[in-house]
Amino acid sequence: MGAGVISKEKGGSRGRRRSRVRPMSEINVTPFVDVMLVLLIIFMVSAPMLTVGVPIELPETSAEALPTEQEEPLTITLTADGQVLLMDNETESENLIGQLRAIAAERESRKVFLRADGGIPYSRVAEVMGALNSGGFNQIGLVTDAGGPRLDGSDQ
Repeated sequence: MGAGVISKEKGGSRGRRRSRVRPMSEINVTPFVDVMLVLLIIFMVSAPMLTVGVPIELPETSAEALPTEQEEPLTITLTADGQVLLMDNETESENLIGQLRAIAAERESRKVFLRADGGIPYSRVAEVMGALNSGGFNQIGLVTDAGGPRLDGSDQ
């Protein structure tokens, strides 16, 4: 994206001495457009992978977010209608511990995020937490929405 030089020759071999050099006034935007299209494709491909696609109503709390890791976190989702999803795949409750043990054998991290709809009973959440512990995942992070009520009565 630089400016070039256009030379205008007059005459024959002597034109080199008398030629006038004037700067090129057109900017080449092709490299800029190429870079922007590559970035657009990268964002279009990566944006759907940033969120887990199961819509649930998370409870709101005032807790701070957990630090991120290098390995993609394992996510268990409990929906309002009683489904248990391991990442994006629905699984039966009876098979959950076996699947968790198989996953734990392949992973280094024992961290798992539990996303549960705010309307389901706490006993169901506790059952799944017990299954996670039995499956080899003992670092359970409960996913909530930020900005909820605080116990000390303050707004922030």
